[in-house]
Amino acid sequence: MLSLSVHRSLAVFLIFIFAAQTGMRAWAASTLAPVGGGVDQKQLKSLSLEQLGNIEVVTQSKEPTEVWNTPAAIYVLTQEDIRRAGVTNVPDALRLVPGVNVARVSGDRNWVVAIRGLGDQYSKYVLVLIDGRSVYTPLFGGVFWTLDNVMLEDIDRIEVIRGPGGSIWGTDAVNGIINIITKPSKETQGVLASAGGGSVDENTEDLRYGGRGHGFDFRVNGFGFVRGAEYHQNGQPNYDWSRVAQVGFRSDRVTGRDNVTFQGDAYIGHLGDALTVSSFTPPATFVSYKSTNVDGGNLLGRWRRDLPANSDLYLQAFWSHDFREGPNFQETRDTFDVDFLHRTPPTKWQQFTYGVGARWSPSSTVQTIPTDSFVPASETESIYSGFLQEELRLKPDRLSLTLGSKLEHNSYTGFEYEPSGRLLLTPKENQSLWASISRAVRIPDRVDENIDDNISIAPVWGEITGNTHLRAERLVAYEGGYRGLPGKHVYIEAAGFHNAYDDLIAQGAPFLGTASSPPFPPGSILIGFQYRNGIRGTTDGFELAPEWQPVPWWRLKVAYSYLHVGLHDVPGFNYPATLTTLHGSSPNSQVSARSLIDLPKHFEFDQTFRYVGALPAQNVPAYETADIRFGRHVAPGLDLSIVGQNLLQPHHAEFGIDPGPNVGIRRGVYAKLVWTSK
Repeated sequence: MLSLSVHRSLAVFLIFIFAAQTGMRAWAASTLAPVGGGVDQKQLKSLSLEQLGNIEVVTQSKEPTEVWNTPAAIYVLTQEDIRRAGVTNVPDALRLVPGVNVARVSGDRNWVVAIRGLGDQYSKYVLVLIDGRSVYTPLFGGVFWTLDNVMLEDIDRIEVIRGPGGSIWGTDAVNGIINIITKPSKETQGVLASAGGGSVDENTEDLRYGGRGHGFDFRVNGFGFVRGAEYHQNGQPNYDWSRVAQVGFRSDRVTGRDNVTFQGDAYIGHLGDALTVSSFTPPATFVSYKSTNVDGGNLLGRWRRDLPANSDLYLQAFWSHDFREGPNFQETRDTFDVDFLHRTPPTKWQQFTYGVGARWSPSSTVQTIPTDSFVPASETESIYSGFLQEELRLKPDRLSLTLGSKLEHNSYTGFEYEPSGRLLLTPKENQSLWASISRAVRIPDRVDENIDDNISIAPVWGEITGNTHLRAERLVAYEGGYRGLPGKHVYIEAAGFHNAYDDLIAQGAPFLGTASSPPFPPGSILIGFQYRNGIRGTTDGFELAPEWQPVPWWRLKVAYSYLHVGLHDVPGFNYPATLTTLHGSSPNSQVSARSLIDLPKHFEFDQTFRYVGALPAQNVPAYETADIRFGRHVAPGLDLSIVGQNLLQPHHAEFGIDPGPNVGIRRGVYAKLVWTSK
């Protein structure tokens, strides 16, 4: 339940919004028309409530489909949503999505982005894509958010599916999918330059040039950021700074039935870090503040051909290279991926889709301290997959049933299958109801299978080891939802779910041994831990996200998310460490309210309020915070914005960190100037 202080803060926020828009109504009504009597082009970027359901999305089926006809809990963040939020990175933008829990652990080095629970620092149960390219790493089974950057002005939209998507995308698409989709090159012509800075986001720069030549559109860009340290207690060093730079390109060619895209990025960065490490000689444990150095890049090619009778072919391939050198180890990884899909010509009653895919990801690690290693040092992950899907139109344009499954073989657990069934009812225009049952799996990663980590508390040594006999973590999800336009000024989206998990990987109970041989010092006592499949249970919850637009110049968006976690140890597994963490690392309730007001003379005034429930396992109390953004279209092609973030307190913790104590996320203010020229 929400605390009294939350109700009070939210009430103050809503009263402030109401007073602001009421006091400005007469002024806006008389002077809202742009200078010169024309139509303000920035106003045209805002979608009407009806148009929200008409957006075509690709994440749920890999084929363009209107939101109204998508049998899944999908939410679309548009470029305008991102711009008006005043954020400086993708994780911050994802706070706007109902059912998504985002926590900044420290600076830009560590983020928690979780969907429907099971939150951790690496988004282990969420598949993240950039233009269909997976950025999920098999090293620790998650996402390194600081490295997977996208220039915000290049984003067309972010599609977020809450719930599994394994039947389309395969392993690791367990609790949800985040697909960051960039604009086609033809929409980024001319020059864009932006610069910003402030108290926490100290420096951000973006530069882009787009043009056309020899029958194709293209763009090149470069961007970087410098983020200062957050609030540290007890004299802890300000280690959590970030310095990252990235360059990229994209080209598109559309000729007749063919659409071809070729794009790539390269990055380099230095990330402040803190890590507890140990040494064998002398036996000691200490905190290392050595930075993590990273560099890498990727190339992606995609071809889509439109065939007669609303059918098509799709072929995509990418290569990515990533290098990271941290305080405890060094890794070099290359990933090669190819994906093919064919949607056959439909009939009145059905449409069949099939595809195949393959991925190879060789990696090698170098031991930089004696107490941490991967055994073996080099490994190649591989996944080979096939995909089948049949859409049965039980009542054309009203009722459909989609059945499909991904069939995969991976180098960790062998054969896996991920079927789903989705029912969609559209009783009338601008309304849809859906229900689904689906199965998804998450396969182990290199940490789960190959880690050998030693910690000294002399004369006792703790050793965490991987397990090469782990099974895949499994989820069977039951979902249902509604989206509709019950009135001209109100849009409602609601979804509920019951997730049943089995074979979740956990740290097993300790066992006692004697470390009598090198590298352990003579007489050492060894306490060992090994990963095991040891947890099962359920999570239940719902998300409610209405939008209200009473007048053309004011929109209010509200979201409420509820989560109940009911996991437990399997019989014979009685070590509670992982279970306690899973239960207490995701908030039971989240509330957000956004007000977007278009003012006269090209001014914008946007406010955001957020409440996030407590995380007992992370020693993080519930908190409320608010952001405010003032923006103005100063001149043709020139925009200025001033943003205040986390304004309700000087700092607040959002997630736990080791070594502690928790880092406080600071109140901040920054300004940004964007210039565009065709």
